[in-house]
Amino acid sequence: MATQMIPQKRAISPLESQRRTLLKSTPDNGSLKSFKSIPDSPAPKTNGIVPPPTSDTSGLSLTLKHLKPLYSESTISKVWGIAQRALSKSAPPTLYPEYTKPGGTSYVYRESDFWTSGFFPGSLYLLLERQRRYPQFVPPLPNSGLPPAPHPFQLEYACRWWTLNLHRNSLLTTTHDLSFMISPWARKAWDLDHDQKSYETLIAAARTLATRYNPVTQCLRSWDTCVTKRYSFLDPNLDFLVIIDNMLNLDLLFWAAAELRDPRLRDIAIAHAKTTQQHHIRSDSSTFHVVNFDQSSGAVKAKMTNQGYSDDSCWSRGQAWAILGFVQTYTWTNDVSFLGTARSCANYFLEHLPSSGIPPWDFSAPFSADTPTDTSAAVIACYGLLLLHEALVAGGEQSQYLQKALHLLGAVCSTNMSPPAKFQSTPIEIPSVEHGVSSEAGELEVDMSGGAETILVGATINNYEFAPRRWANHGLVYADYYFLLVGNKLLDMGFGPTIVLEGS
Repeated sequence: MATQMIPQKRAISPLESQRRTLLKSTPDNGSLKSFKSIPDSPAPKTNGIVPPPTSDTSGLSLTLKHLKPLYSESTISKVWGIAQRALSKSAPPTLYPEYTKPGGTSYVYRESDFWTSGFFPGSLYLLLERQRRYPQFVPPLPNSGLPPAPHPFQLEYACRWWTLNLHRNSLLTTTHDLSFMISPWARKAWDLDHDQKSYETLIAAARTLATRYNPVTQCLRSWDTCVTKRYSFLDPNLDFLVIIDNMLNLDLLFWAAAELRDPRLRDIAIAHAKTTQQHHIRSDSSTFHVVNFDQSSGAVKAKMTNQGYSDDSCWSRGQAWAILGFVQTYTWTNDVSFLGTARSCANYFLEHLPSSGIPPWDFSAPFSADTPTDTSAAVIACYGLLLLHEALVAGGEQSQYLQKALHLLGAVCSTNMSPPAKFQSTPIEIPSVEHGVSSEAGELEVDMSGGAETILVGATINNYEFAPRRWANHGLVYADYYFLLVGNKLLDMGFGPTIVLEGS
């Protein structure tokens, strides 16, 4: 295969949107000609600390000080405790953490071609990004006299080791989840290290994903088949299933379109977003989970749920996917209708939160003290709210969403952290000519303290009555990934000193 040439101009990433000024212009139906890179704004002199966005942030200091778990030793050691188990093996991992069983503490693993395989390596890369960009906020803190744990070189090796077997997923034609599977780690590998193989993997994944587009339905197929105890779809020639989660795969298409200057990839992403906007979003801004299309006519055959309470209910993680997916689409297109959809979906989410601040697994499910929560929905929505806040502020509007995001995150940090873990290392003595016996640091180990191997608890994969298997109130790898992603985003926004230093 010929080596992929690296374009001279880099694409704008929504993950870097706080450093960009969004264009205020009338969209031209998605034409690539209207997409222009925005030059970086001159960085203010801040001793390496980025100031928060200009907006009303009064009263946030108290909230921010309750978010220290984002950057705690426990948060880092939970991830490292899992990662290090694979580092001494003779071959890289082929199984990847997904969830802990309800009432259990240990991860259950999935094959490398399962849709969640990219989140744990993505979490490692988020920790590497912190060490590189914000070492002053990575424990142990400066002036503690202790070395970083783990050492940056160890973390770099872990990132590469855990992703060696994932590049091949970019060629899977049987799934729509390629952005989930590839982007969390490959985008960081490219952004941080200009890793050429990761770049080529991203491009290949985007091109593979585009093959699932149907010009009649004007969207990407999600599932080829689907089976529950209530219904089954086994023939892709008869049914065209599209789920709200698929909005999160569009970011990969937009990124690749900008890198390659390929209008087709961009047009596919926009068409899918518009179709989802039309058919998955209800008049009250709640969301359907699954829409089944007739692929010969594009007509809607049915709307249903696969993980929510009922076909007419609002599954909370699906609502969170909608918030994040539509605001990401807006950052690539400047189409204000996508911003409006993200905003209305966010308002629905926030207005239906219970007094605890933690979303139930479904906003329409009967509520009681035993109703399962979903912390993954909370942190996914939180990340979307932060991007929504930035988009509005960049457009000259006031925003309530920063404060709402931090209150949501504060509720998670207050009630759904698993028991803390910690690093430990026993010095070893080595005979030496100069000193007789010298002492060196021993192996870096993690004490999970009997708690879950995940950072967060209180997630729910699927509590649908007719699901083949139901999981509720447990740990979940992508809840942890988005928790870490939110933490990095807040560092990008300049809130590190308030959360880590002033909160001590």
